[in-house]
Amino acid sequence: MSPPLEVRERVESTQDEVHAWGEAGREHGCALLAREQAAGRGSRGREWASPRGGLWLSVLLRPRSPAAVEVLSLRAGLAVARVLEGIPGVPPVRIKWPNDLMLAERKVGGILCEARWRGDAPAWVALGVGLNVDNELPAGLRPLATRLAEHARPPELEALARAIVAAVLPLAEAPAELTAGELHAFERRDWLRGRRLLAPEAGLAAGVTPDGALRVRAPAGEVREARAGSVALG
Repeated sequence: MSPPLEVRERVESTQDEVHAWGEAGREHGCALLAREQAAGRGSRGREWASPRGGLWLSVLLRPRSPAAVEVLSLRAGLAVARVLEGIPGVPPVRIKWPNDLMLAERKVGGILCEARWRGDAPAWVALGVGLNVDNELPAGLRPLATRLAEHARPPELEALARAIVAAVLPLAEAPAELTAGELHAFERRDWLRGRRLLAPEAGLAAGVTPDGALRVRAPAGEVREARAGSVALG
């Protein structure tokens, strides 16, 4: 029997709820889908508008390897991209390091991985997936964001959530570093590759390393690696 998917009409934050589940000892794979969030958040604590019509989902994962947590966001991006491309009419989904999903050059969603640790081992990870499906987009984001409904007839939200949960559950068993196959899959979806960056390092985006760092070729030719920070295009 697969772990349960709980559906609620409205929560403050699916991430906070799933962290509470982790602390309470709930099983690996439990997931929460909210029709609406009052206090959704993205990376680095940014506000994430979460009105009705979008998919706001968090999954409780208990990874076996501490190192695998570092690449979990990229792996989840690949998994969710494959699910979305299974929807008839959806064009290729690309990934903007470290956690944005891009559709037709605009952001359609994002991944948020928040780990809680006990010593050197991850006790659990709340893996959040936020997708614009058929929701209203904030006016200020419309030039930069898109929705699945602009490209295809989206599936029912609960069915889409179950497909995503099934795709990300195996990631808890994945090895510490991205495999050659995963690196190749990311390269084909790499939205940043070849673009000029101002941050987190100045230069041209040049892919990712097996441990998930962004490779940036500096103007002098040397390649630097960034493991955190916001991306600013040049």
